[in-house]
Amino acid sequence: MITFPLRSMVLAGALAAAAASILPAPAVARTIFDGSWSVLIITDRGQCDRAYRYGLQIVNGNVIYDGGGPITLQGRVAPNGAVRVSVASGGQRADGTGRLSRDRGTGVWRGAGSSASCSGTWEAERRG
Repeated sequence: MITFPLRSMVLAGALAAAAASILPAPAVARTIFDGSWSVLIITDRGQCDRAYRYGLQIVNGNVIYDGGGPITLQGRVAPNGAVRVSVASGGQRADGTGRLSRDRGTGVWRGAGSSASCSGTWEAERRG
């Protein structure tokens, strides 16, 4: 059994901490839009439900659905805030476009599916 004096262990720990503090941090391609968002989907035309509210995450400019269920969501926020999202679930599909600012956003959407064709607007606000 090999034993190390306490002083050597403390010195080794201090050197490791000092070395870690001078290493460069990994590059992260964050955007000003990254974070948690609440999105209100409003139906203006068609036989879809009047309104839905969803939680979304934006990570490195990619839009990610924050809930459960069989939903496929693909989306992207450009550096200027332009948003394009496609959502599909079962036989339904919707596409949305719009623009985000640092804390809010608005846009339009159009959907089609096995039972109805709908369209409307959306509003987003940053959570937390």
